[in-house]
Amino acid sequence: MATLSLSDETLRNLVQGPGDVEWRYEMRRECQEILPGLLLGPFQASKSLETLKSLGVTHIVCIRDQKEAFSVRPRFPDHFQYLVLDVEDNEEQNVIRLFPEADQFIQQALNQGGKVLVHCNGGISLSPAFVVMFVMRHCQLSWEDALHLVQNRRYCISPNGGFLTQIKEYESIYKAKAAVANFPVAPMQRVVSRRKRDDEEDDSRSVFRFSRVQ
Repeated sequence: MATLSLSDETLRNLVQGPGDVEWRYEMRRECQEILPGLLLGPFQASKSLETLKSLGVTHIVCIRDQKEAFSVRPRFPDHFQYLVLDVEDNEEQNVIRLFPEADQFIQQALNQGGKVLVHCNGGISLSPAFVVMFVMRHCQLSWEDALHLVQNRRYCISPNGGFLTQIKEYESIYKAKAAVANFPVAPMQRVVSRRKRDDEEDDSRSVFRFSRVQ
């Protein structure tokens, strides 16, 4: 599992958040940098080509409810790489199932030295849920720390109750995958498994020969 190369001290500072930011209401219409190269905001932040270029954005994840598709859509496909996800903003929507596609897109963009804006319509519930899971997985944080890290930069986020439950569930999912990745099958176990397969194949061939003789 790929993780971001951040020191423990850097992570602590990120979770605590900047102490000198005075949040203003109009800032909810802007995007904020959550991690180096990862921005979170509303659809409003994706509508100005000049602003996006000034921020160095190269990739955009557009998360929207299907009924918003006529307005919340890629505006500058000739200038940025887009990933569009149709997600219902309700408590029954399974965001864990949809997260891997966004995760891969964001990670590849960052690996290429790009800068990613993740947005939904308001930047309050949908897109923050995906960003919190990304932060949790790649910084290897608890769901509480990941949520605080994101909220300390974009104060207005408020994932709905269903999303918040899934964010909590995702912690055990990503930790289980990390544990499997960190403890691959030992060479001896592979040998035993191979021998077992060979024995099973020999047995099946014997049964086949016996059937032929009958």
